[in-house]
Amino acid sequence: MDRLQFFSPVRVSLGRGQPVHTIENVTDALVFLREWPIGRRGPVYRCALNCCAAAMAAQMSAEEARKSFAGFARITGLLVDSGPAPMVATTRSTLHRPTT
Repeated sequence: MDRLQFFSPVRVSLGRGQPVHTIENVTDALVFLREWPIGRRGPVYRCALNCCAAAMAAQMSAEEARKSFAGFARITGLLVDSGPAPMVATTRSTLHRPTT
C-alpha cells in the first residue's frame, strides 16, 4: 500500500448539485486544497495544508493528514456523509424482552 494512501477516502462536494470528489490520498487532498479560493484560506485550511505537506515529506502519517483534511472539509461544510453506520448483528434473544 502506498504510504500516502488514505485507509478510507474523504468525500467532498462544493454544494448541492455539485459533483462529489473522492479524496483517496495525500496528493488528491493537496490538489483540492491548492484550488481552494485564496479569500477563504483561514487557519483550518492552513492546518490541513501543512499536515498534507508534512505527510508528503514523511514527517506525518497519511492518516493524520486525512484526519486534518476531513476536519477542514467538515468545518467548511464540504464533507459528504458516507451514509448510515453499518448495522450490528444481534441475536434473536436480544430482540425480545424477557418474561417475568
